[in-house]
Amino acid sequence: MENDFLELLEPTPKIETSKCKILVFIITFFLRFSTIIAAVTAWFFYDYFIAGATLLIAFLITGIIRSKLRNDVIPPNQREFAYTDKAIATWYVAKRICF
Repeated sequence: MENDFLELLEPTPKIETSKCKILVFIITFFLRFSTIIAAVTAWFFYDYFIAGATLLIAFLITGIIRSKLRNDVIPPNQREFAYTDKAIATWYVAKRICF
């Protein structure tokens, strides 16, 4: 009973400066829309088959980047929770770029 306690979860950091908010927006935009932009670009320049293959490959690459960012900055006891792309970008910018 003496050692029973709840671990406090660290809240998602708040971004204060405009430079850091712009970086959060850029990373969030990349994580959300890079697969669609890559597929539409491949469809425009090539054909449907190449666009579909590009969509699948871009989805895999973006997922790997998302998981690397998430595991790099989110505390280990909070990794089991689901985070949006904006939350992952906010954690990354707050921990690595804007201290």
